[in-house]
Amino acid sequence: MKKKYSKELVIGLSVIAMMLILIFGIDYLKGINVFKASNYYYASYTNVAGLAQSAPVTINGYKVGLVREINYEYDNPGHVKVEMSLDKKLRVPQGTKAVLVCDMLGTATIQLEMAHNNNFHNVGDMLIGETAPGLLDGVQKDVMPSLGSVMEKLDSLLSALNYIATNPALTNAVNRLDDIMANVETSSANLDRTMRSMPSIASDAGVTMKNVTEISKNLHSISSDLSEVSAQLKSTPIDSTLNNVYQITESLGDMTRKLNSTNSSLGLLLNDRGLYDNLNGSAASLDSLLRDVKKNPKRYISIKLL
Repeated sequence: MKKKYSKELVIGLSVIAMMLILIFGIDYLKGINVFKASNYYYASYTNVAGLAQSAPVTINGYKVGLVREINYEYDNPGHVKVEMSLDKKLRVPQGTKAVLVCDMLGTATIQLEMAHNNNFHNVGDMLIGETAPGLLDGVQKDVMPSLGSVMEKLDSLLSALNYIATNPALTNAVNRLDDIMANVETSSANLDRTMRSMPSIASDAGVTMKNVTEISKNLHSISSDLSEVSAQLKSTPIDSTLNNVYQITESLGDMTRKLNSTNSSLGLLLNDRGLYDNLNGSAASLDSLLRDVKKNPKRYISIKLL
């Protein structure tokens, strides 16, 4: 006779099976392998911020277990007890440290720093728990003390910048800077034109240099001539020449005095007005006579034929 089960029993067994599957599934998603044998060790911390169940436990970056439970120690106030599930094959030397490390995102893990000795912990022993200084701890310890002074300096800097920005002298300086830039642009344009004219200037400079060379040669020749003249002047008897000039000057003075005197014939001729007028009249009469002779020669010359 076939045995029949009630619907209630079937539903109850189904619910139990689903719950077991759900529990095992959650543990599996947490990284807990319920079918894998493991040993349990403990560590105590004063601060487990960022640490959660199923957080990995590593040695040199390799995962050897996970955090099984986190419980507050009521018999040791201020401390939190962490249960770690480690691989069964792992033997933990005495003196090993369980260091709680927090990353930049605030997620904590436990890193085992293995001691080097041949004495090992028993399963369930308490390991040395330490907390590594996090990034924020370093910031609070190193940066925060100097941040106050930095903020004060920044406030002073902002005040100085505000004063400079509102200072009328800055506006004047900016205006002058605009003028300077305009002058620079003008100078740049002039310089550009000058640079363009440089070939012709260089050509003119070449011609000028040639002229300077020629002038230098001429000056050298003139200098040589002057040297010769100077030598000739040095060899010339200056004293006798000056005496001759003095005698000539005396002779010219005597001649001038005689010309101005009325005692000589030439002096009378030059200085006597009446004599000059008589001579001038005689010359005019002679000139009139000669003209009349040329015009009427028969009047003065008579030829008689025998």
